Amino acid sequence: MNDPLTAFPGYSLRRAAHASSSELANRLAAIGLRQSDASVLMLIGANPSATASALGRHLAIQRANMVPLLKRLEDAGLIERAPIDGKSQGLALTEAGQDRLAQARQTIESFEEELFLRIPAEHREHLLPALEAIWR
Repeated sequence: MNDPLTAFPGYSLRRAAHASSSELANRLAAIGLRQSDASVLMLIGANPSATASALGRHLAIQRANMVPLLKRLEDAGLIERAPIDGKSQGLALTEAGQDRLAQARQTIESFEEELFLRIPAEHREHLLPALEAIWR
């Protein structure tokens, strides 16, 4: 079928994002995580004591969506809250959370390596800067 839509970068970007996102979601599901779960675990691992609101702002997740996401991770024993000051609570990974983060990181890194190999070698060094220019 002749597809005039492939001439539009936004269309191609959406198709690529959907295909890669679906594939990564399946791999993370095998270790009991959603992509948003893995993202939050990675950020908490890199930023111990980060607040829920700081994580939400960074990931562009609304508070109404952040609350159940964090509850799910807490209920699974992957994160815990600790007071930072009189009114704020920071988030930290539990031991189980650190283990799950290691699994997630391995899953994501393996996926990303495979994904990168699908891109012609002459375009690889330009891919990340081009994508970042679109969303930053």
